Amino acid sequence: MVALARLDVDGGDLVVRLGWAERFLARRREVRVPLSAVREVRVEPDWWRGLRGLPRSARWLPDRFCVGEWRHPGGRDFVAVREHGPVVVVDLKPSATFARVTLSASDPESVVRVIRLPA
Repeated sequence: MVALARLDVDGGDLVVRLGWAERFLARRREVRVPLSAVREVRVEPDWWRGLRGLPRSARWLPDRFCVGEWRHPGGRDFVAVREHGPVVVVDLKPSATFARVTLSASDPESVVRVIRLPA
């Protein structure tokens, strides 16, 4: 995969903008949730810690990447992660489309700061 997903704040929304390869695999351009739905944002040191449940409409290659929706007893998560390295985990309130958004980022700490800044 070429480009990493980006997490941006756009007005009152948190937007995951997918790279071209991730768009193809996830069958969507972006994921958008209201900033008011963010419960917690953190960096997990190991990419697999952000995953829970089983892939629903996700594409993955073991030990390489996982992109798409995962289903678990608490709802649905959206993931765009690559093997190795830390991930940004955004836990959301029950009113949101997803229960969690997890993605790989080249500088996860700065992504967390950007999300926390508007709050």
